[in-house]
Amino acid sequence: MAAVRIGDLSARTGMSVRALRYYEEQELLPSDRSASGQRHYDDTAVDRVRLLQIFYRAGLSSTSIRLLLPSVEAGTAAPEAIEHLLDQREALESRLRELEAAASRLDEVITAATDPLQRCRHPPTAPLEQHSTGSTTTARDRRPSP
Repeated sequence: MAAVRIGDLSARTGMSVRALRYYEEQELLPSDRSASGQRHYDDTAVDRVRLLQIFYRAGLSSTSIRLLLPSVEAGTAAPEAIEHLLDQREALESRLRELEAAASRLDEVITAATDPLQRCRHPPTAPLEQHSTGSTTTARDRRPSP
């Protein structure tokens, strides 16, 4: 088993040394210390960091990730872990709906700012909930040509 130093792990994963130290502090990334105090990671650390990146991008907290890692490592998920994952997925889907509504609202504001006829028909003052998110045309599609 080859030991990987923190600088090498940083270079191989694209993560900053500071982020790797944070993962270690959060008990997400185990390391050993040399006699001189340098951090050394085993050869699975690169894959572990990539998995952590996926979890963080999915919106999971350090606490959630720490709860899920034993299931990931064992290759099976306890019912509590599955329930937690389902809750996290539902929260992500809710956040996606909010982001889609915000993007739609921005499209309306951009259209109103760039199309005088739209300003008269649909002033961008109605609450966000009243606007549809199913539009297939974006403000970029409606942008006037130079």
